[in-house]
Amino acid sequence: MPQNTRITVAHGDGIGPEIMGATLRVLEAADARLSYDTIEIGKKVYESGNTAGIPDAAWDTLRENRIFLKAPITTPQGGGYKSLNVTIRKTLSLYANVRRSVSYHPMVKTHHPKMDVVIVRENEEDLYAGIEHRQTEEVLQCLKLISKPGSQRLIRYAFEYAQRHGRKSVTCMVKDNIMKLTDGMFHKIFGQVGREYPNIAKRVVIVDIGAARLAQRPEDFDVVVMPNLYGDILSDIAAEITGSVGLGGSANIGEYCSMFEAIHGSAPDIAGQGIANPSGLLLASVMMLAHLGQGDVAARIHNAWLRTLEDGVHTGDIFRHETSSVRVGTDGFTDAVIARLGEYPRKLDVVTYPVFESPLRKPVERRMPPPPRKEKKLVGVDVFLDWRGPDPDTLGSKLAECGTDALQLVMITNRGVKVWPGGVPETFCTDHWRCRFQPPGAIDGTDPDATISHGDVLALLQRVHEAGFDFIKTEHLCTFNGIKGYSLGQGQ
Repeated sequence: MPQNTRITVAHGDGIGPEIMGATLRVLEAADARLSYDTIEIGKKVYESGNTAGIPDAAWDTLRENRIFLKAPITTPQGGGYKSLNVTIRKTLSLYANVRRSVSYHPMVKTHHPKMDVVIVRENEEDLYAGIEHRQTEEVLQCLKLISKPGSQRLIRYAFEYAQRHGRKSVTCMVKDNIMKLTDGMFHKIFGQVGREYPNIAKRVVIVDIGAARLAQRPEDFDVVVMPNLYGDILSDIAAEITGSVGLGGSANIGEYCSMFEAIHGSAPDIAGQGIANPSGLLLASVMMLAHLGQGDVAARIHNAWLRTLEDGVHTGDIFRHETSSVRVGTDGFTDAVIARLGEYPRKLDVVTYPVFESPLRKPVERRMPPPPRKEKKLVGVDVFLDWRGPDPDTLGSKLAECGTDALQLVMITNRGVKVWPGGVPETFCTDHWRCRFQPPGAIDGTDPDATISHGDVLALLQRVHEAGFDFIKTEHLCTFNGIKGYSLGQGQ
């Protein structure tokens, strides 16, 4: 008999204790091979004076068990409290957010009865790294960070998920026609990793048309992988068009720990009334069981849940007279699922999950020796200014005088658009200017491989400062094995 897997459980806030109680009842009735350690997190912990919302001892339990089933929690408003969900995801490096959005037509009303889409979203990087600055009175920035190892492990997980669950295709959504370096690298890595999975169909779609197609024809998609922001938006769209966001479960997968939760919140307005639908957390527990290799138990619960839905036993959030036979509360719905364990749906598709001997503890990333470091050369610098003046030509003429023998002004952009030399008056300008300096030989073509030193950059900045300019940041322009590691200005 396989040994039970010990997991960590948090009962949460609002409707959390009710739906967690319901979920644990179903897991016990289905003979899930689990044992539990319970931790207290969320509202009570925040209000005790712990601004993180989680006690130190809870981290030890999470790191020991490495599997976390979490009910929704409430973050108190005001007081600068940080989201505990984000804290847990980043602290434990839960890099992949997995959401499956399925239509349950005709039991749940939807315009897309054949939809069954899994979105695998990067969970830590991109704009959600949260690195923001106010640089001038008029301009703020948020840094978009895409890393090679972060992209590799996410994309590989998407293909591994597709392969393990019998999925036929993986679609990558990016915006690399505009963000050629960041999204461009994500696209390139998708192609590289995808070649290792010849039996899975692959395609790349620009995210704007991809989002439109997902909303209009979701049945055309199977597994979709994308960076953080796009994945956040599209996973909500996908859940919404199935007909009920409240039925969705979510997995947050890391190399060492994983967390499973409903995608909805704690709904304090209905807490304690016994009417909450436990389906989101219950289906998250199904994802957890599949992740742990207990596919037999996952399928038993999922099929019983589908049969319950088919039989019209519905909570109030999905109750409709034309498709529902009886309206029940949390306990009534839970009892109905338990009563149908061992049964199968008759209209909806029967689900199966793979069974394997040990939990998926090891990272799906196949660690390879790091490649040789590329030859990195410093070939210029962008100096960003906070400046208000009459026009770009005035700025250009004044700033050109700050040039040195090693670095001369070649271009000025405003919000990415070239405004000097040769700009046009119609271009709207703010008080935030990117001023590009490069070696004279690189500018006139007499020495295209010219390089500079950090000392050259410091000498330039000293002259910019002495001229009275307020420089707010710099970005070095580098090549890697001769390939530009920076973008040109729009119009350059």
